[in-house]
Amino acid sequence: MTRLHLGCGKRYLAGYDHVDLSEYSHIKYNTPIFPLPYISDDSIDEIYCSHALEYFDFTDCLSALKDWHRILKPNGGQLRLSVPDFDKLLKVYALNNCQIEAIIGPLFGKWPVNSTLTVYHKTVFTQTMLTRLLQESGFASIEEWNPFVFHGQDENSFDDYSKACFPHMAFETGMLISLNLMAVK
Repeated sequence: MTRLHLGCGKRYLAGYDHVDLSEYSHIKYNTPIFPLPYISDDSIDEIYCSHALEYFDFTDCLSALKDWHRILKPNGGQLRLSVPDFDKLLKVYALNNCQIEAIIGPLFGKWPVNSTLTVYHKTVFTQTMLTRLLQESGFASIEEWNPFVFHGQDENSFDDYSKACFPHMAFETGMLISLNLMAVK
């Protein structure tokens, strides 16, 4: 089974080939996550991408999703995405007396790739908009996925922004602020 973890940064996900601009020892392809010209058509079983798609603008998001669709195997290749959920961020904003500080991180992001490059989010997503982009890219069977089921919820389980909650670390009682969608080629 061939699986890619796109935009992994420092996070190592066992069983995946890692693709990122950052330079960590677990990264197999030290490249942007789009385009992926070195990956053959119809060759990947699964793509996992958590909190990286929002670093592209709308047009590039659509192009990236089409490229990822291209490399997934037909009849079941799976894309598992996690992005900041704009609808949930608005709820957090309201619950915090409209204090922008409560959502500035997931809204605008800030990722120091290396000593000379820092990037910021270029778009936000709602479930309706991301579903439409996935459909336009050729994906089907689009549904939500639960990061606590997929990654586990004990202290040793894989942890990334797909599990981000408000209030912070309130996994059992809080509200997920990430939009976690899965789609199939």
